[in-house]
Amino acid sequence: MASTTDRQVTHDFPLIGIRAFKDGTVERLMGTEIVPPSTNPTTGVQSKDVVINPQTGLSARLYLPKTTNPIHKKLPLLVYFHGGGFCMETAVSPMYHNYLDSFAAEANVVIVSVDYRRAPEHPIPIAYDDSWVAIKWAASHSQDSGGDELWLNAYVDFDRLFFAGDSAGANLAHNMAVRVGLEGLGGVSLVGIVLVHPWFGGKEPIGAEWEKLSVKAFSDNLWLFVYPSSSGSDDPLFNPVMDPDFSKLGCNKVLVCVAEKDFLRDRGWYYKEEMEKSGWGGIVEIMEAKGEEHVFHFVNPTCDNAVALLKRFVAFMN
Repeated sequence: MASTTDRQVTHDFPLIGIRAFKDGTVERLMGTEIVPPSTNPTTGVQSKDVVINPQTGLSARLYLPKTTNPIHKKLPLLVYFHGGGFCMETAVSPMYHNYLDSFAAEANVVIVSVDYRRAPEHPIPIAYDDSWVAIKWAASHSQDSGGDELWLNAYVDFDRLFFAGDSAGANLAHNMAVRVGLEGLGGVSLVGIVLVHPWFGGKEPIGAEWEKLSVKAFSDNLWLFVYPSSSGSDDPLFNPVMDPDFSKLGCNKVLVCVAEKDFLRDRGWYYKEEMEKSGWGGIVEIMEAKGEEHVFHFVNPTCDNAVALLKRFVAFMN
């Protein structure tokens, strides 16, 4: 039985509902629900879970839109990274399952939603390593190069690969695109990335962050919680503009989505402006949702701004 000392709280983030104790245990007070894969009776979208690496437990949820047979025109592939500050939510959380199920139907794309391991039990950079393994696993199905997942072999056009994510997942999408630019994907083409309310930071406040220093402190402290060995808020994984490889993005277009009332809004605009000046050479677009907060589209997916975001995301891929 753990002693009273061992049960002392070492980290507490009530805003997102997670606390860690001296004995190493972690309590998550929200974002713990899961939903099984299914076939949507309305849209016909099918989903299933696959294990990518049995040794680590890395898995993904796959979505296949309604289709008749594999000889029809092949579909784009979206590799999606969920948010939650690297420590909350999963690929099988209801809000991610419901959103991606709807997105697969609306966009007519195949989706691999990566269930990377979470901090603090699995501190960063494990989430980045898992994400890269998942991407390489998906890419291994191109040109009959060894992958054994039927949905990817039969239905995916690997010349139309996209990455996307929200919040921490958008951070992952950017960093994975840089890794594609540095290492390649064996001939598979990454067309573009969609960064929804990306969780980026930096030592020096920018824009409205000067008026919300307590929120900035929360964000900076959460980063150190999920990545204890980080160099700090200017770590290139957290502040991509500090990355010497920032301009080596392995795609030719980026869509950044921000929300007017989101603390992270100015970081999204800063990313867009710096990418345009970096010499990268691609096209970066930005969409701002007026009057909205962080990841509002999960909270109210049928509101006008959420529908507009979904349609812009779909148009970007098609």
